[in-house]
Amino acid sequence: MKFSAVGLFVAVVILSAWGATQDASSAGSSSTPQPAPNAVPPKLDLTPDANGKLSQEQMQQLLRVVADKDMENDKRVRDYTYTERDVENKLDGKGHTKSTEIKTYDVLEIYGEQVQRLIKKNDQPLDAKDAAKEDEKIQKIIDKRKNESEADRKKREERQEKEREDDRKFVREIADAYNFTLVGTEQVGGREAWVIDGEPRPGFEPHMKDAKFLSKFRGRLWIDKSDLQLAKLDVQAIDTVSIGWVLARIHQGTRVMLEQTRVNDEVWLPQHVTFKLDARVALFKGYLMDGDQTYSDYKKFRTSAKIIGYGELKTPQPPDPQK
Repeated sequence: MKFSAVGLFVAVVILSAWGATQDASSAGSSSTPQPAPNAVPPKLDLTPDANGKLSQEQMQQLLRVVADKDMENDKRVRDYTYTERDVENKLDGKGHTKSTEIKTYDVLEIYGEQVQRLIKKNDQPLDAKDAAKEDEKIQKIIDKRKNESEADRKKREERQEKEREDDRKFVREIADAYNFTLVGTEQVGGREAWVIDGEPRPGFEPHMKDAKFLSKFRGRLWIDKSDLQLAKLDVQAIDTVSIGWVLARIHQGTRVMLEQTRVNDEVWLPQHVTFKLDARVALFKGYLMDGDQTYSDYKKFRTSAKIIGYGELKTPQPPDPQK
């Protein structure tokens, strides 16, 4: 699973459902008013009242700042590679596991595009044939980007930037879609975080297409007090969500929990995701599953490094003794 804005809040649930149902949906347009280019954002005041509480306005401002911080973080995420291990359990009607599939990926960044390269199935390395297919897949992406015209590159980058901006707008909608309650503070990964509950706000009118689903979810967020970044979230569907023309449905009880970690004192990256998905497509094919995703082996690469294809790799030769 790829996280942009780390799939903040119900985006995590929606993207999980998309992957399971193989249903596609556009992000939609937004009419949310945007600040003027040179507008100075209001200063964030998180001073609690006499009872140690934050007001609704303060928590809404906090969520908006978190959205902006996440946009900054997303740029640094692109400098990192890591390993993703996905465990997916298919369940029967009683919630018992029928089958389990485990896949492990190297998550790479190639010419600004995040790509998964499968390296293991059920914790066993790929055989030579499957490994060659993965190498070929990556090579095709590299070749496509190397031969990309300047006009196509610009269109792709503009599209990616629009997707990131839509993510930011979506998270800012969350600030208006919920009534927030400051539960307290907790330690997450050895760091202090605010714990905030969000319940759908009656009468909320969304600006973005996807934001209409917000009223179907409730959640709890842990916001790192020092970095103002999302450290953890727990989101669950409280009603059935109908999606798309094929009538894909996410049922009540679908749940996603996400944890992030601070890496190299500069970036927040996904660490662990657990989920339970109850969905149906076109009233026929059902998806009842749970699982988890773990992320590890974070490595930063130099953005100026040249990306070369597998066919360009050369076996090092020993030095010539006559030289």
